[in-house]
Amino acid sequence: MKILTIDVGGTNIKAKIEGPEDRRKFPSGPDMTPGKMVEGVLEMTKDWEYDVISIGFPGIIKEEKVITEPKNLGEGWKDFDFGQAFGKPIKIINDAAMQALGSYSGKGVLLFLGFGTGLGSAIVVDGKVLPMELAHLSYRKGTFEDYLGYRGLEAMGQEKWQRHVHAVVERFQAAFLPDDIVLGGGKSKYITDVPLGCRLGNNKLAYEGGFRLWK
Repeated sequence: MKILTIDVGGTNIKAKIEGPEDRRKFPSGPDMTPGKMVEGVLEMTKDWEYDVISIGFPGIIKEEKVITEPKNLGEGWKDFDFGQAFGKPIKIINDAAMQALGSYSGKGVLLFLGFGTGLGSAIVVDGKVLPMELAHLSYRKGTFEDYLGYRGLEAMGQEKWQRHVHAVVERFQAAFLPDDIVLGGGKSKYITDVPLGCRLGNNKLAYEGGFRLWK
């Protein structure tokens, strides 16, 4: 069984097939609808052979369905039938949860925080992944996402943004008592002083999480 993993982001739609082939991507953004995503992926991967598809999506997933419209993409994602659109068996999961699953070392409790357009979060316990929505909880004069997402980084600059990363990680360490903390997502490259007890993630592990969904 060959698996295609798709990572739906606010900046790019990325895809990788299991094996040595490089990932491929095309631009996303506020006008990206699920129909455009499917069309773009089918065109981009037309020379790849695959049997099933994993999708990492930046939103809330329940029973293999998107139940909320994403903030940073176009409309129409809620209840969209990806299986029918692709004509393949589909597993869909929150994007942070997919990277958390791919980052898991195989034991204990892992807390994953994904720094990208927004703030993703998930926990893995003994191989079972639990997506969370910490981003929109209140923090200081806004939410965690306001401070730790892309808008916060742009508004405050790297140094001040990183101080908030440390402060929030300390809160979550006390709340969840994790054995391992992974700081991933595209903006994690701006974390130059990694908090104690944490390690930087690798976005390639999102694809590994997608592959693990079928295994």
